[in-house]
Formats: sequence, structure tokens, C-alpha cells
Amino acid sequence: MSNAHTVRMPASTASSRASRRGFRWLRILLGSTLALVAFFLLLAGVSVLWLRTAAHLALPTLDGDLQITGLSAPVTVRRDTHGVPHIEAATQDDLFVAQGYVTAQDRLWQMDVYRRNANGELAEILGPSLVKHDRAQRVFQFRNTAQRIYANLAPGDRARLDDYARGVNLYIDQHRYTLPAEFKLLFYRPQPWSGADSLSIGMMLVQMLDSHWDAKLAREQIAADLRNPKLEADLYPVGSWRDHPPTGEVLDLSQPHPEPPPTGDDEEEDDRTQLGAAPHVYPASPSVQEDLSSLRTALGLPTCAGCSPGSNNWVIAGRHTASGKPLLSNDMHLGLTEPNVWYMADLGAQGYHAAGVTLPGMPFVIAGHNEHVAWGFTALHADVQDLYIEKLDGRGNYEAPDGSWKPLGMDHEVIHVRGGRDVKLDLQSTAHGPLLNPLLPHEQRPIALRWTLYDSTLNVLPLYQINAASNWDQFSAALGTWCWPTHNVVYSDDQGHIAYHAVGRVPLRPTGLRGVPIQDHEHEWQGYIPFGDLPNAADPPAGFLATANSRVTTAKSPYLLSMEWVNPYRIERIYKALQGRDQLTPKDMLTVQTDVYSEVDQEMGQRFAYAIDHANGVDDRLRKAADLMRSWDGRLTTDSAAASLVTQARQALWPLILTPKLGKDAGEYKWAESDFAEEEIVMHASLDWLPHGYKDWDALLTDAVRKGMEKGKAPGDVAQWTYGSWHVVDIEHPLTEFLPLILRVAGTGAHPQSGDTTTVKQVGRAFGPSQRFTMDWSDIDGSTENIVLGESGNPLSPYFRDQWNDWYGGTTFGLPFSPAAVAGNTRHTLRLLP
Repeated sequence: MSNAHTVRMPASTASSRASRRGFRWLRILLGSTLALVAFFLLLAGVSVLWLRTAAHLALPTLDGDLQITGLSAPVTVRRDTHGVPHIEAATQDDLFVAQGYVTAQDRLWQMDVYRRNANGELAEILGPSLVKHDRAQRVFQFRNTAQRIYANLAPGDRARLDDYARGVNLYIDQHRYTLPAEFKLLFYRPQPWSGADSLSIGMMLVQMLDSHWDAKLAREQIAADLRNPKLEADLYPVGSWRDHPPTGEVLDLSQPHPEPPPTGDDEEEDDRTQLGAAPHVYPASPSVQEDLSSLRTALGLPTCAGCSPGSNNWVIAGRHTASGKPLLSNDMHLGLTEPNVWYMADLGAQGYHAAGVTLPGMPFVIAGHNEHVAWGFTALHADVQDLYIEKLDGRGNYEAPDGSWKPLGMDHEVIHVRGGRDVKLDLQSTAHGPLLNPLLPHEQRPIALRWTLYDSTLNVLPLYQINAASNWDQFSAALGTWCWPTHNVVYSDDQGHIAYHAVGRVPLRPTGLRGVPIQDHEHEWQGYIPFGDLPNAADPPAGFLATANSRVTTAKSPYLLSMEWVNPYRIERIYKALQGRDQLTPKDMLTVQTDVYSEVDQEMGQRFAYAIDHANGVDDRLRKAADLMRSWDGRLTTDSAAASLVTQARQALWPLILTPKLGKDAGEYKWAESDFAEEEIVMHASLDWLPHGYKDWDALLTDAVRKGMEKGKAPGDVAQWTYGSWHVVDIEHPLTEFLPLILRVAGTGAHPQSGDTTTVKQVGRAFGPSQRFTMDWSDIDGSTENIVLGESGNPLSPYFRDQWNDWYGGTTFGLPFSPAAVAGNTRHTLRLLP
């Protein structure tokens, strides 16, 4: 029997083979990774090349002749040095056809997205993540409302909308294969435009400026948490001693300001006391706050504290200007988008000539001037919404205000979803308006929204009449028919007159305004406040009128209008900067529009410094912070360290104050005057607001500075913590969230940003002045207007971002208006031929 021998490999040989196998797999893995990276780089390169080609093909024709079906005569479109179209037509019908066509040349995809945003149709092109947004817009009934208004417009107004729509559709039909790149990127074509679509886009602005119902629902829960009417009043001030209503009276700014008028009658005060003293009969679920937060995110509402859509405007009589002619300025504060929300245009035809900013998707000029009058807007923020807790019988009926039972209104909606199943909605409504429960899954009570927008008797938007007015009588007559949104309007004309008027339909509420949902039939609306009873002034003694979204009513006003005004700091600064001065020039107007001084921030900085001086356990870093804040001039410049310290400390302070009282609801406290509320709480140093565990207010404020530095990641040397190192403006293309690698290059990128939400230059990361306008009646062609980025929505256009440096740098330029000035600034000429 032979012996079996096992042949063993040397250990070194086995190890060598294993090592070679390992290296082979490593090479394979590395090669595959490199190939994959190369593939994706190639794919990205091809994608960029494809997008550039699509964008190049979509560039509009700016010179030469184009045949346009339906015109009665040739239309000339001259583009100036900034690509602004100056459209000259023989008839007004041709003019608005041309306006629709030319606007579509530059902004067609933006127009379509605005339409889809208002109508709740974004999920159809962007997928399931937009279903929540679309559901909200369907519940709010914007598309149905726009169609109702369109059907009830005066024939002339409806015809002008149809003219504009015809121009848009002519452009779409002529450019089926050279549409903007976004259409190709998302593989869809725009539906034909209609007059009702233009009104849907108008509804978008109404929603942005006049929708505050969520604050009433949030306040209800916060009041229940506090169970203390005084503390509730501290958090929800109604106006302030810093306000400057536009009365036009000569003010002595060295004297104390009058206190704001009371918020309501005795019954209203009793209701508020009862609200704070005990839970409601139908208590809200705390989880409703989560619903509201989710809804605000879905609707893309500004998240920065104090970023309330608003504006500045003012008008100065000629006796205070260097030229002897009136000056009017307006800068409207909105979310900053790419492209800009506004589109500049100069529109001329027989009996009509107006220039300024237009809203892509709508005809006419929104804010600007004609040959005789100029105007500018700020949001009034009047209370035009109420929430009603309805009673249902479980069988499809609700209790009407007269006590009878009526069937719920029913509406069936279908949301088409790209890459998903259609979403079917069964929406219910009462005489008050739609039930909001589909948007508030945690809310057990049936809540209806009443809004002036839903009143079927209100169907007027007098933009054309405003554009065509030639004096105050005609202009104010047009304002008297304005329905929504509520606005402050300032006016000047070539005859030297100046004026102000609040506009919009504001409900008459004999039993007072309500800041929380209504649970009875005692608070029904009784018509609307007469136009003549809204705040107004014409050729006032002071020769100066200004608004900035803060309180415009006085103790003499017959009606309150709102419980939620905006912080008073911008208007206070405007009055201090302009009232009482003479020899004012357009340059002075721009200086005020770009002003970055904040009195409240400077005041809070002094208080923080004092607290650190008197607190225990303070280190050298905090002492240095105190020195920086103590010597600060209150200007929020990008190189200021004190601005970083103060603003971050203020952000840290609110949670320290509110969380002990409100718990998780603290993050849902939102009020347009929250900065003033914070100022008053801090300066009065009420023990009711001092959190447990702090010896005194000095200790609390010192801790706020400490936590602000921690959260803001301040460097060891706080003097190096410049404001612009973290406070930035960053404007992105709306599709960046979906295609970040491709479309991020279309954005501005992050740039250091001066100012904050309490400065005249009111700003946030993607929020701020959406345009700047100054009308100078001594030099109509020298009157200035600029938007944020540029006229075009196409990144390859020279007019895509040519205005950015002016906006960011705080400079501006003239908008040619007279024939000679337009001819002298023309760079392109296009003729639209019948």
C-alpha cells in the first residue's frame, strides 16, 4: 500500500496568488469606477451641450420682420440697451397682441409655470413632490375664481385679455420646435393661452399679498398654550408707537408718536379675554401647527422671519425737490426668482402710452407711469379673510348663517401626476367658502375660509383704466373699483399733484375684527368699507406721503382694516430720512431705497452690551462682543461684525423666551410685527416673560448672545465674524431642486448681502426689492427703473442678467419713454407685420 503524499504550496506562493487576485479585483473595481465617472461626466457634458443648443435655438428674433396673423397694421418693437421692449402699435388691440407675443419671446416658460402654480398643475410636469402644493391651489379655487372673473368682466377688459392671449398663442404656434429649453428638458408643450389664464396669474399675487388665514389658526393654538390675554397681546401687537400713517400732516419727529388706536370694541376685547382664559368649545389639535408648517413649505412661502411680502413707496411734492417737480419712488419686496417676477416694458398706441413693470402672463403695466400720471404700490395687508367653524349634520348639510340647513357645495378635481397616479379630490364648501380640511389632516373641526376673492359680485381689475388715466379724478375713479389685492397706492402727476389712497374691498365687520377662527353667526360680514372711508390724502400740508406695509390707520379712522400690520421700522426710517428735507433729487431717493441702517438692531445691540456688562460668568470673548455692539453705528454692512452678533443673538433670543411658554408650538409663532413684539418685551423686561432658571434679563440676554455665536459658528476672534460671510443673497432657477448639477450654473450663486428685514432695503436669502423705480416729472426720460436680473429667461441672452450689477450694487438707470429717447437708445428693431 503506497503512502499518499499531500503536496503543500509554500505559504509565500499562496499569498502571492491571493494578492494577485486582490489586485485584479481592485483594478477591475477601479476601472469600473473610472468608466462610470467618465460616463457620467460624458452624460453631463452631453446634457449641457444639449441644453445650450436648445437655449440657443430658443433665443428670440430681435431684428427684422416677422409675419403675425391677425394684426391690423405693422407693430414696431424697439429694444433698448437693456433689452426692454418699446412697443408701438397703431391700435390698442394690436398693442396687446404684440405685448403677449413679445413677453412670450422672453418669458414663455415662466408664464406657463406661473399659470400652473396658480391653477394647481405643477405635479403634471414635476411629479409627486408637487401634489401637496397642487392640492392646496385646488382647494383655494384659484382656477375656478379666475374663470368666474373672466366671464363677468366688462367686454372691453375681456377683449384686451383675449388680445394678449392671441399674441402668446401666435408665438407658441410659430415656435413649436424652438420652445424654451425648460419645455424640452421636461418633455412637454404649453397648452394654448387664454384670458382666464392671465387672471390666474393675477390670483397668484392676490394669494401672495392678501392671504393671512394661517396666522389666525396658529394664533388660536398659541393663545390656548399661553392662557393669558396679556401675554397674547404682547406677542400680537396691533400697530405700534413707531408707526407713521400717511396722513400728510406735518409731524414733529422729535416728539413722542401717538399710540395706535384700540383694536376693537368692548365685545371684541371680551372675546379675546375669553380666548385666553379658557380652551375653546371646539379646541384645535396641536398637530394642526405641523399641518400649517408643512403647507407653508409646500406653497414656497418665505421662511425667513420678517420676510413679509411688502414694499416701500413714497411721493414728494415739488416744493421739496431740487427740480420743483414731484418725485415718486417705489420698490416692491417679494421673493427673488430667476427670471425676475417683473418684466419691464413700454407700451404705446393711440390713446394709450404707459411704461414700467409688467407681470409675465398679464397685459398692461402694473406699476409705473404714463404721459401724465405715475403710481406705485405697497401691500396694505388689510384683513380680507375669516375662518369659520362650521356645523355639519353628517348627511352632507351645513348650518347656514340664517340658521337653516343647506347642502354642502361639491367640486370634483383631478390632479395629474407625472410618474404617478392621478389624485382625485372631492372638495366641499359652504356659503362662507371652501372647507380647508383637505389641507389640515389633523384638524377635526370643519373650517371654511371666507375671502373677498370668492365674492361672485367682485369681478373688476382696473389696470387698463389706471394705465390710461390722465389726472387724479380719473385715476382715483379707477382705484375705487379695485377689488384685490389690498394695496397702498401713491400718485403723482405732471401738474404737480401728489396723493395716496388705500384700495381694495375690505369687509365691514360691525362686531369687530377676529384674530382667530369664528364659531358663531355674530361675526358675519355686512358689505364692504366705502372707498372714501379708506385712508387717503391728496396734496397734503407736509408735501410728503409714504407707506411701508405698517399701520395706515389713526385714531380718527372710522375702520381698523387689520390686526396684523408689518413692523414699523422701515416707515420710521423713511420719514426720518426724507420728511422736512428740501432740494431732494432722484439720487436721494435711491440712497433711501438702499439704506441699511436699523434703529431696532442698534438699540438691541446696546441692550445686549449692557447685559453682558452686568452679567456674571462673562469671558473675554463676550466682553469683546459687547464692545463691538456698543460702538456699532447700526448699519448692517457686509463687513460688520456687530451686525452678525446682534442679528444672531436676536434669532437665538426668541426660542429662549417662547419655548418655556409654548413648547413645540414656539416655532410656529409668526406675526408680521414680531420684531416689534420682541423689542417691547425686551425693553420692558417683564418678569412674566423671564424664563425659569435665569436670574434676570441681563443673564438671559447674555445667554442669547452666547447661543447666537454658537449657532452661527462665530470664529474665535468675533471681530472677524463679518456679516457678509454668512448673510447672503442666492437666487436660483426654479428647477435647480430637480436638476441641481445642470441648472445651478444658471443661478447667481451666493453673494454677501447687506441689510436685513428691518432696514429700508428689506432682504433675505432669496427675498428683497424686486424692482426699484423713481419717477422724476422734471425729466421723464431720466426716470429710473430696474429689476433684479434681466428681461430674458434664457441664460444665453445678453439680457439674462445684465441688470444684476445695478441691483446688487445699488445703482440704477433711466427707462427711455419719449420717442427721441427711445430712438437714441434703440439697439434692436423688430417689425411685426400683418
